[in-house]
Amino acid sequence: MPSTRRCAWAAILATLLLAVIPVARSQDNYEIQVYPSETMTPKTLLVELHSNFTVEGSTTTQFGMLPTEHQEHETIELTEGINDWSEVGFYFFTAEKSGNGIQWVGDHIRPRVRVPPRWHWPVGVSLSSEFGYARSAFSNPTWSWQIMPIVDQTIGRWYWSVNGTMVWDIHVVPPPPNFTPEQKETYYRNVAPRGVTFGPAATLTYAPSKYYNFGLEYYSYYGEWGNFVSLHNQQQQIFPVVNLFVSPKWEINFGAGWGATAGTDHLIVKCIIGRSFDWSHHRAGSSKSTQ
Repeated sequence: MPSTRRCAWAAILATLLLAVIPVARSQDNYEIQVYPSETMTPKTLLVELHSNFTVEGSTTTQFGMLPTEHQEHETIELTEGINDWSEVGFYFFTAEKSGNGIQWVGDHIRPRVRVPPRWHWPVGVSLSSEFGYARSAFSNPTWSWQIMPIVDQTIGRWYWSVNGTMVWDIHVVPPPPNFTPEQKETYYRNVAPRGVTFGPAATLTYAPSKYYNFGLEYYSYYGEWGNFVSLHNQQQQIFPVVNLFVSPKWEINFGAGWGATAGTDHLIVKCIIGRSFDWSHHRAGSSKSTQ
């Protein structure tokens, strides 16, 4: 059984049967995560596996992009801490569906900087810049550059974070040549904008114990700045989630997300498992960490 189904079989059993065919552009459901402002500790490598399975999504090929329903995504994310205010991450995206096998989707690189802790700001602030390629069968645009300002704060047992995701669609797949001017206009607005798009994400969690918290994650896609798509074609998703803190070296997140609009995959289950490795102390003559 795929790892995502093992992580969230209970959520699958609770599936709500919603009938809809998405008409907006492909969703970037490869690393479904709301980021904190904190960067990785220097000389520390975080290895994460992002797994998600689309229980209910698109069922037909749309503008050359494969259906999302029953696709499983496995993404490997590597994040290395540079100093106390910067890090760099790398993503390797894959997709799997019965009949198609495991497919390489693309790769991204993501440097990030933050306001240093010694400045003692009341909220955490960082800026992520992500650049990369994805195959046209899975994403439109194929080449993109993402800028994401991040603001977060912990207040007692509560934690919130807002990611203001903006994406420059560097290269989009053009519409079919037989499209009319009106159809092309609709395509470039709803399917593959050629400018900068906006899709904020946010989370709010509560920690009743030091070992776990629970809360909600919100993901969206509004369309191109100055020319947002209609609410019907926007992407709006809510994920009830649980985060486990079994060890300072491990991170575990799982949940299930429901889409509220026609432009959204309507049920996705996800699981993130991460392990950090500290390279700052080594035994003489050994390449292994002492921790």
